[in-house]
Amino acid sequence: MGIGMFAIASLLMEDQAMGVPKEVQLRPPVFDMKPKQPHRPPRAKAMISLFQHGGPSHMDLMDPKPELSRLDGKSYEGDIGFSFIKRATKQLKGTPWKFRKHGECGTEISELMPELGNIVDDVCIVRSMQTGHNGHEVSIRYMNNGIAGVTGRPSLGSWITYGLGSESQNLPAYIVLTDPGGHPVDGVHNWSNGWMPSMFQGTVLRPKDPRILNLDPPQHLRGEVQEQNLSFLNELNRRHAAKYPGAHDLEARIASYELAARMQESAQDALDLSQETEATKKMYGLDNETTREYGTRCLIARRLVERGVRFVQLFLGGQPWDNHSNLQETLPSICNRTDRPSAALVKDLKQRGMLDEVLVHWGGEIGRLPVVEGDPAKGGRDHNGQGFSMWLAGGGIRGGMTYGSTDEVGHRAVENVVKAHDYQATVLDLFGMDFKDLYFLRNGQPERLVTHDDAKIVHEIMT
Repeated sequence: MGIGMFAIASLLMEDQAMGVPKEVQLRPPVFDMKPKQPHRPPRAKAMISLFQHGGPSHMDLMDPKPELSRLDGKSYEGDIGFSFIKRATKQLKGTPWKFRKHGECGTEISELMPELGNIVDDVCIVRSMQTGHNGHEVSIRYMNNGIAGVTGRPSLGSWITYGLGSESQNLPAYIVLTDPGGHPVDGVHNWSNGWMPSMFQGTVLRPKDPRILNLDPPQHLRGEVQEQNLSFLNELNRRHAAKYPGAHDLEARIASYELAARMQESAQDALDLSQETEATKKMYGLDNETTREYGTRCLIARRLVERGVRFVQLFLGGQPWDNHSNLQETLPSICNRTDRPSAALVKDLKQRGMLDEVLVHWGGEIGRLPVVEGDPAKGGRDHNGQGFSMWLAGGGIRGGMTYGSTDEVGHRAVENVVKAHDYQATVLDLFGMDFKDLYFLRNGQPERLVTHDDAKIVHEIMT
């Protein structure tokens, strides 16, 4: 549901609980967005996910492969899976960019991401991610919704807000910041509430000002008149709800009306970047046309979690990391757009004393192959779900380290492999929730985000 004229109804936020009963109850459960206690003391209290869909090329960015460079132009002898067989080759392609060590930890980062290099002591780079699938949609659904290729399931943000509620009763608990260029691959499935009540769906803000339409009532309806109208409407809704208990869509609608009324001031305040110093705006790249748009959304994300929003996710339009051709032009372009704002978010959170409690995620759904796709002179790289990289910072993550590794050419994760369900189990653990004990009763049966009982929590990357 959009948030335009329903700055109310698509804010379907404000009422649902994690306290899932141990036994099936005869009375329908009542959900709300009041803060809930996790299973154990949490490290993280909020999360910002900078989702880089399309498949960032790890061997060109944050997973240096000198052996791949040494073998450049030679044939790859191992088994390999291609997504675009007509353009496929087995010619190995070393990175054309230089890596150098950064920070006290000495982690090697590509020259394409100098700002990531500047924050590397606060970041953990996981170099052994794996979905096992090369397709965008199938892997995006695995990363965001828990099962490879399956639609209609609640997203990670839905599970976190279901489990913990919101620290703010004046803003949605789960907010999505989309790109002016359009929705990402798989669209609204990325922030779906699935079969959970609709208040757990991500609330989408517009990618340009005004980011929330129709939030201000007309002049003649403001003040006491508006309060009376809302009070009357809520009374009618509550009478209807009492008649039909367990009507979750109605509960969500009531909650959204109430939230929209409170948002008239709080949302405008959260989105008012004129309150920021010029130095902060410059740090995020708002002074540069290339970085301004993405930097603005990163800054808004910080302002939202600062005000109690539980989960914020940023997406890019289309698939800018999907570099099938012209790698030497397309990859620097998306790096130039996102590197500075992404690093600024971590710096800013740290300066404000927020990083310890805010988990920042940067990563996509797949990586790229070590062989060239198409014409070697102007080629790119095909999809690779067997091994790729992401980074995490804050929220209980140990900075200044790398975890896991791919093979000598970057094709497959081989050491300390982290699958998508391991990532999700780890995120839930950082929030103090046990992935086996967090479940939602659907038709009397428990449903979970993490459906693999053998999922592992990656304790080694935690403080």
